[in-house]
Amino acid sequence: MRIGIDFDNTLVCYDQLFWKLASEQGLVDESVPPRKNAVRDHLRRRGLEERWTQLQGLAYGSRILEADPFPGMLAALKELHERGAELVLISHKTRTPIAGSPVDLHAAAQSWLLQKGLWNPNSEQSLFQDVYFELTKEEKLQRIAYAGCDWFIDDLIELLTEPRFPVGVQRVLFDPHTELPHLPTGILRLKAWNDVTSLFPCTDKS
Repeated sequence: MRIGIDFDNTLVCYDQLFWKLASEQGLVDESVPPRKNAVRDHLRRRGLEERWTQLQGLAYGSRILEADPFPGMLAALKELHERGAELVLISHKTRTPIAGSPVDLHAAAQSWLLQKGLWNPNSEQSLFQDVYFELTKEEKLQRIAYAGCDWFIDDLIELLTEPRFPVGVQRVLFDPHTELPHLPTGILRLKAWNDVTSLFPCTDKS
């Protein structure tokens, strides 16, 4: 069984990092919850969309190693790997930020994967054997199909409900805050990585 998984906001939790970066710049105080979307909404209400874009460049680029994995994610992926599942990472990510320093966002993400022990291109024991960062949403959808995914986990309902989403792939919405109360037919919800192994049938190779 081949399980495709998104990167940003699915493996990586940016909540604390975005609040930290905004606080360093005097853009938020304790009245703003330490949630990525709360920081975004606060800045947009103040007409600071450009500052939000700059924060994204920092969080996804030069400061990404300060971002945390979602709780339980590392253990869950190790268990899936041990049970014989093939894990492939497929993300839509521009090469450089829209604003700020022109850091290589793909290389930054790869560094995070290496640091967390999720990917090692020189090891057959790597949890992720294949890692793809596609430049467009269309290329991401194509990659999901070409990679032969049986399942795909993503935090964006817009991607999972895209008409061009590959037929036959079980769609799973990673939704830790239950931001979408009612899911479209055919889409499963994953609220916590601790629950992920219960979604999948036993995949032991033995």
